[in-house]
Amino acid sequence: MTKIVFAEPIGLTDQEKVLFTSQMESQGCSVTYFDDIPKTDNELTERIGDAQILVVSNLPVSAGVIERAPALEHIAVAFTGVDHIAREACKAKGINISNAAGYSTQAVAELTMGMAIDLFRNMTPADTVTRMLGGREGYLGRELSGKTFGIIGMGAIGQRVAQLANAFGCNVISWTRTKKDIDYVKFTEFDDAIKSADILSLHLPLTPETENLIGIREFKMMKPSSILINTARAKIVNERALIDALYQKLIAGAALDIYQYEPPLKKDYPLLKANNTLMLPHIGFATHEAIALRSRIIFENIKGWLNGKPQNIVD
Repeated sequence: MTKIVFAEPIGLTDQEKVLFTSQMESQGCSVTYFDDIPKTDNELTERIGDAQILVVSNLPVSAGVIERAPALEHIAVAFTGVDHIAREACKAKGINISNAAGYSTQAVAELTMGMAIDLFRNMTPADTVTRMLGGREGYLGRELSGKTFGIIGMGAIGQRVAQLANAFGCNVISWTRTKKDIDYVKFTEFDDAIKSADILSLHLPLTPETENLIGIREFKMMKPSSILINTARAKIVNERALIDALYQKLIAGAALDIYQYEPPLKKDYPLLKANNTLMLPHIGFATHEAIALRSRIIFENIKGWLNGKPQNIVD
């Protein structure tokens, strides 16, 4: 019997669980769901047991866990990125990894635009002032229309952000490894995108090549009036350099949805005291629509793998 373990909650409804379990049992599989996040690698290892299929979202799966999972053959990741999975250990044991590519494209793109508007119009500080019974004295925002919207990485999310930014009347530029045929996007060299952008938004995966891609060199090239938006991966930006750039006013502000570790953040997290920042607790993917789509993708990934037609496999 093939055993399937959902080692952490991924937002499934009770109805979805019942239906999927029934479908899997008809194929001779068993399904186990856990409703909390394992606190240690040992606890995760115990949950996996002798399962062939493991389902996780953004829960880290270390090489040690992989080594102690004797029957594991497939990991279905309910997330787009898989840098939290020990991929080399999986490769060594012949374990396939699939992801839920595309489930949060619209959600992240819309949040990106919301973050840009929030920073440009001082919406979060203005909310605080209003609740303190203050007025609009001293508040003067900026409009997106006519600004240069720089996108680093033109995958599915980057392309959707480009569409939305274009609709707002922005001049859209991009640096990406593989240029696309998009008539309203001007593709530039990396340094040109950094120098020209009024809004610089990151939409690329974390790899050895992209880690610390944005550092103090890049911040010094940016316009003092520009803002940085990061909904991709925290380590794409050198955090110390970002803090310095904010304190030295090399840039006007930053909007972040990801960090060195998953929120809640510790009270001494350095960026909490930085000026002109919008900090969200990793909600880019968190919409009803995206979670529902993610569930469907994960179910299809598992069914495809069981039927010998794997899909969304990560190399």
